[in-house]
Amino acid sequence: MSNTPQHYDAIIIGAGFGGIRALHEFRKIGLKTKVFEAGTDVGGTWYWNRYPGARTDSEAWCYCYQFDDEILQTWDWKERMPSWTEVFAYLRKVVDKHDMRRDMQFSTRIQSAHFDAAANQWKVTTDKGETATCQYLISASGVLTVPYMPPFPGLETFKGEVLRSSSWPRHKVDFAGKRVALVGTGATGVQIIPVVAQVAGHLTVFQRTPNYVMPGRNHYIDEEQREGIRANYDQMWNWTRTNPFAFPMAPCNQMFDDYTPEQQQRIFDGGWEVGGFRFIFETFADMLVNPKCNEAAAAYIRNKIHTVVKDPKTAAILSPHYQFGLKRPPLGHFYYETFNRPNVSLVDVKDTPIERITPKGLVVDGQEYEADIIIFATGFDGGTGALTSIDVRGRNGRTMKETWANGPRTHMGTTVDGFPNLFMISGPQTPFANIPIIINSGVEWIGKIIQKARRDGEIVIEATPEGVEGWVQHVQKLFSMTVMDKGDHAVHSWMMGNNIPGKTRSVLFYFGGAPMYFQELDESVDMGFPGFTFSAPEKASARAAAS
Repeated sequence: MSNTPQHYDAIIIGAGFGGIRALHEFRKIGLKTKVFEAGTDVGGTWYWNRYPGARTDSEAWCYCYQFDDEILQTWDWKERMPSWTEVFAYLRKVVDKHDMRRDMQFSTRIQSAHFDAAANQWKVTTDKGETATCQYLISASGVLTVPYMPPFPGLETFKGEVLRSSSWPRHKVDFAGKRVALVGTGATGVQIIPVVAQVAGHLTVFQRTPNYVMPGRNHYIDEEQREGIRANYDQMWNWTRTNPFAFPMAPCNQMFDDYTPEQQQRIFDGGWEVGGFRFIFETFADMLVNPKCNEAAAAYIRNKIHTVVKDPKTAAILSPHYQFGLKRPPLGHFYYETFNRPNVSLVDVKDTPIERITPKGLVVDGQEYEADIIIFATGFDGGTGALTSIDVRGRNGRTMKETWANGPRTHMGTTVDGFPNLFMISGPQTPFANIPIIINSGVEWIGKIIQKARRDGEIVIEATPEGVEGWVQHVQKLFSMTVMDKGDHAVHSWMMGNNIPGKTRSVLFYFGGAPMYFQELDESVDMGFPGFTFSAPEKASARAAAS
């Protein structure tokens, strides 16, 4: 960039799934766009999280873009749940085929984004000291972007190797024969543990909260299955519009109370055996709203844990006793089986947390566990962290961090009042579901509202306070209808912000299901975008001066 800030119609923060999809959409509607990415390549989550065992929890054929049918018909997914290597390669293929790199700048982190009310544009500053301006600012930084690292005393004294799952090194890490300590058993830890255990001399797992881990049942995809997938994409995309979490699964209309205990058991068995999230979505439709069904599912999984894990004490520590779904349930690939290995041990730190890190290892309840390598898989500041970690300022210099101090406040999960022309992809208060499908609908909606504004010569778009308040109340009401609203606050679920000390517990996502959210987006377009104001630049400037 030159000393004079370059101006764009749109600036996108992040070159992951959301940023790539947004760039494609904005090119289609004629916006001059620039993407800034902190990594050295595209991928977002699939660039940074390259730890051993990293793979999707969604089936390959629905964890992709809908806009390029040629790639859908020619890309050869190797596994049902593809590894990060496959997903990363797929995203690079999409970007390179569509010559997107010419509109991307890598190794560049956005430090600040301030709205200039007089000019009705955003001024963006990077960590390189560069500046740029834009009409529309798009946050595509993702749901899980800002890692959380607990302030363990003494960490700097540890003499071994420290690894973080969220910024895994590019080189191969040698675990052979090493004493490895792993802190955290969320979705990431669940994936790392079975892989590292294969070669480590000893693996010690430190668990605060157990998870309901369902079997992934991953397998290689043969050519006949690929042909079947390619022939049925239209049907699968239709199913993603009707499934609560946007997966290509036929609607499940079975209600728990309509079946006998023996029938309920057989239905649970079928969902468990087929693997993946089908245990949730192809068994009973009321699993997340019917407490009786939810507890039956939870008890079923606890029984599976005690069946697989040979040591009763270890099985008891691994068994959750909170509502199923209160924490995002991960998929495991021989996760529980790993705890039967003689070189794996489990340390419960729920009631006796890690006291400190020493030069030799970790101390819990006065006992030192020596290690050569410590892996921290301690989660993220989910939902809101992507924007509150940047100095984002809207009208009158108000920061996003201040605005969201008591929890996120958005309209439709895409915009915030007081922050004109700022849009979020997979922002807080959108559904946490199959991300590429949620991204696709969100980006199309953003494209439509921008097109409407430009067509009418009223390019300044802003959510109204009433629209935001209505959406916040709506999201809260939907959440209150689920079993999660009655859950234990001590579970530390990142989906409510409970995993971050000092963060206000709030509803970070839309729990009405993906189909209802898609319908709300469609109705917003059909009704002319209620809850938003549109104004020409001069009118917006006059309003800003009067405020």
